[in-house]
Amino acid sequence: SRNNRQGMPHRRDIQSEPLWKEWDRKADKAGLRNTIYSVRGDEYTGEWEANKKQGRGTQVWKGTGAMYEGDWRDGRRCGFGVYSVPLPNGAGYKKQYSGGWKADKRHGYGENWYGENEYYEGEFYADKRSGWGRMYYADGSVYEGEWLNDQRCGQGMLRLPNENRYEGEWRDDKKNGPGKFYYLSTGQIYEGVWKDDVAKCGAMSDFGREEAANPTQYPISEIKLADPQKVLEDAAETFCPEDD
Repeated sequence: SRNNRQGMPHRRDIQSEPLWKEWDRKADKAGLRNTIYSVRGDEYTGEWEANKKQGRGTQVWKGTGAMYEGDWRDGRRCGFGVYSVPLPNGAGYKKQYSGGWKADKRHGYGENWYGENEYYEGEFYADKRSGWGRMYYADGSVYEGEWLNDQRCGQGMLRLPNENRYEGEWRDDKKNGPGKFYYLSTGQIYEGVWKDDVAKCGAMSDFGREEAANPTQYPISEIKLADPQKVLEDAAETFCPEDD
């Protein structure tokens, strides 16, 4: 009837969006999702926002079998997370790094395992040991001090398995600059200047010789230099100039 025709909208007034927009909206990932597989076969299970990994989630990389469990931001690892690598013969996973992340890199405080008996705990910056940290080596040595770009750099102490230790300056992952080496077994101390792990100039003196396990037969004679400290300062300037 005429009234019915008046009440129905004209065909060209009906607004319909293209099907691809509806499909795109359904494909957009938000909230908690089950496992999503990438084109490369990587698996991600966790939270999404605006089609990016956001919040808590777990990713397994198909190529290496490695797994990350932790925080995500804008599709990248950011916050706290644990990175693990697979054990041989599918026997599970071994934790390799636990700590802070930023922009997909180790950043902030964390612990990293380099082997069964070798690991680091301390600060990272852009995926490298930088700042303060403690490194436990496989031979039983322990370094505690400053790092820069994955190398010992600044003030630090290296304690050897026999409890002898070096305290002083480091650069390029080696003893460089003024430092002290304590020979606790003999009750002596060497104070001097190092260049690339080699002692260049210094003085040896007794240090707790009476309580040492294997003290020297005779005490070390007193230094007769008028200004032994000035001698060490001159040696430091010669072997390790600051602008080097």
